[in-house]
Amino acid sequence: MIPRMSANSNLLERSLSAVWHPCTQMKRHENLPLVPIARGDGVWLYDPEGKRYLDAVSSWWVNLFGHCNPRINAALTDQLGKLEHVMLAGFTHEPVVQLSERLRALAPAGLGHCFYGSDGASATEIALKMSAHYWRNNGKPEKTQFISMQNSYHGETLGALSVTDVALFRDAYGALIRQNATVPSPDSREAEAGESPDAFALRCADALETHLHAHHGNIAAFIVEPLIQGAAGMAMYHPVYLLRARELCSRFGVHLIADEIAVGMGRTGTMFACEQAPPPLALPQGERGISPDFLLLSKGITGGYLPLSIVMTTDDIYQAFYADETARGFLHSHSYTGNPLACRAALATLDIFAQDDVLNANRSKAAFFNRIAQPLREHPRVRNFRNTGMVWAFEVDTPHADFAQRCFSLGLQHELLLRPMGNTVYFMPPYVIGEDEMRLLVTHTLKVIDRLI
Repeated sequence: MIPRMSANSNLLERSLSAVWHPCTQMKRHENLPLVPIARGDGVWLYDPEGKRYLDAVSSWWVNLFGHCNPRINAALTDQLGKLEHVMLAGFTHEPVVQLSERLRALAPAGLGHCFYGSDGASATEIALKMSAHYWRNNGKPEKTQFISMQNSYHGETLGALSVTDVALFRDAYGALIRQNATVPSPDSREAEAGESPDAFALRCADALETHLHAHHGNIAAFIVEPLIQGAAGMAMYHPVYLLRARELCSRFGVHLIADEIAVGMGRTGTMFACEQAPPPLALPQGERGISPDFLLLSKGITGGYLPLSIVMTTDDIYQAFYADETARGFLHSHSYTGNPLACRAALATLDIFAQDDVLNANRSKAAFFNRIAQPLREHPRVRNFRNTGMVWAFEVDTPHADFAQRCFSLGLQHELLLRPMGNTVYFMPPYVIGEDEMRLLVTHTLKVIDRLI
């Protein structure tokens, strides 16, 4: 008798036959099975046979309030009965207007206009195009260059790749992308012995000043990931760098683009990471934060439900496009711009932040996790244990060149969805994670590390 194929095996074979998975060498799945997921609940994902995995990476950093959140579900169900989509060119609707108004009230001062895209990379594309077009409309068409930090990541479309400094993503498409300059990253791991994180950040800012002094005439914008460079292995740096970057960009007439696609929406401890920059001397001590010229949002903005990205910008930039000539308008669109369902999910996400005092709750959770994670911090093979807001990361001293794949596979055996970058293990869990789940994350990660050394 021929054994029946399990539901899992059938699904995996069908997926490998028909689906080209993202950022994946498909041949690896000859030996590394796909993980089938049937449902989600809170911080847990379940396969068709009921095995569970704690989503320690928020499904590529997008899920804030748990899988199948009942409040976001209810908002989407309500919106489905009203309007699923209408084009935003020449039309408007309540969810996109309300979301824009609420973000304007929450964001750093001066960011009063929202332009909508589909995903993080498209937000980067929009900001780059908008910046260069602004300078063209203002009689400076030569300002078409951009700068970013070393080891930066801003997306994988061609414009976004031109300001991304991750060789794996850039090299294959180098002939297609415009080459832009990079400046040193203030990644605290690179500080010299005895050098404080703030001193190192200021030293890196000096290099930014030197570059802007020499090239500002051709530079449209400087793009940064505030506080944490995600794809660089959760590189964390001192917020004084943001203050200096703002001051330098203002002095040299260069736009500052804050890519908060991954680090916004409470992930670093404040709603927006830019809020953590120290105050300029001219401001009262109680006032903190900087206002970029562009603020990019995606990932967590919809709670992990639907693709949406937003570019927030200033009235000065908006007015540069406000004219009778079509050619002076911002020439960018996509069919699902400002989709009502995605906007409604984002509104429900903002409601949860407001109603549950999420930022304060997260601070308590982070403090608790840092206490119980002491065995991880003190593990003899763990290096550079660090934390910002609801992000934790550390390196593992390992002899295995394929550490990331091994850690991922062993994590699944211990009920964990981990996705290391090289030998960097990181946690970016949904905010609804509870104390018991945090304890499980620590103890099971320790078991994985001990089996890998």
